[in-house]
Amino acid sequence: MSEKVLCVDDEPNVLQGYQRQLRRQFHIATACGGSEGLEAIASGGPYAVVVSDMRMPGMDGVQFLSAVRRRSPDSVRMMLTGCADQETAIDAVNEGNIFRFLTKPCPPETLAKALAAGIEQHRLVTVEKVLLEKTLRGAVKVLTDVLSLINPTAFGHASRVRRLVQQLCSKMEVDQPWQAEVAAMLSQIGCVTVPPATLDKLYHGRALTPDESQMLSEQPAIGSELVANIPRLEPVAEIIAYQQKGYDGSGLPSEGRTGGDIPLGARILKVALDYDRQKWCGSADTRALIALREHAELYDPEVLAVLESVIGFEEALAMQEVGLNDLTTQMILADDITTTDGALLVSKGQEVTTSLRQRLRNFAHNGRIEKKFRVLVPGVSHTRIAEPAAR
Repeated sequence: MSEKVLCVDDEPNVLQGYQRQLRRQFHIATACGGSEGLEAIASGGPYAVVVSDMRMPGMDGVQFLSAVRRRSPDSVRMMLTGCADQETAIDAVNEGNIFRFLTKPCPPETLAKALAAGIEQHRLVTVEKVLLEKTLRGAVKVLTDVLSLINPTAFGHASRVRRLVQQLCSKMEVDQPWQAEVAAMLSQIGCVTVPPATLDKLYHGRALTPDESQMLSEQPAIGSELVANIPRLEPVAEIIAYQQKGYDGSGLPSEGRTGGDIPLGARILKVALDYDRQKWCGSADTRALIALREHAELYDPEVLAVLESVIGFEEALAMQEVGLNDLTTQMILADDITTTDGALLVSKGQEVTTSLRQRLRNFAHNGRIEKKFRVLVPGVSHTRIAEPAAR
């Protein structure tokens, strides 16, 4: 078996016994005590299975396996102990999320069977995780690619918002930030039902008709319903549904959630969306922040405070003019890209992707776009790009 097993005990003789009994069947590593075990995980991990004694000085088995759970969540955890009282077993299961609880003395064949079962469980977990990640990544890519083709304005808005959400989540140390980031990327997917002319009016601060306002107020629910059909994206769908919900309880959905009862990802997303709309309408960073603070009741005060510390994060990017063949995936478009007949092809602020490069090549081949682009790239020095006037 290629998977590694880590055995932790405070008695060297016991560890030597593990090596003698199991080395022909398993790739065994040992550590004397909890601290040494955590060091082994940091330097030699990951381990498919971690087996720990219960009674160890300094750090007992429950404490050790709880730490393993945090640092190496995919490792299957087992406890081998001579003190099999009920309280120890309960603590081990609740705190360390134990896969097997074995008592000493444990026959070698019993331990070997438990380790084999643990390795098989690790394989199932990791295979499912890889499959899930690939499935989710593929589903999100399909949806965002469709949005970029149908409505480049909405997709550009989502791309810019995702970067800001990523910054906010990092500063706030949000648990599972990927949910908020994916929600940001898919926040505008409901706009596939909205005419581009209506979105253009919204993003440039022009007055909307009552019908247009109603249409836009419904797009989060439409987007949420679309995303909810993808397994494991239910939390993302909820964030999308609440992206327009005010911190004071105003807005949709109309049920009575307020303040901290609204999903954190949705509170972050609302701040990012409204801030980007202000910027898109021509406001400078400070003015856009002031506009949000003038309606502070709509926003989580903690998120607003963090926003002030991250605005202008694109100021650290350098502006360059590059040719089509020099576009890379680390670049951000500094301007809208329009066709020669004036149609918006790609909205500014969008990150360059492989599919975007191919799309631009197709239009360039037909002579429908310019072949030079202004982009933002990571750099020490930069040239400030003037904000365009609202169109």
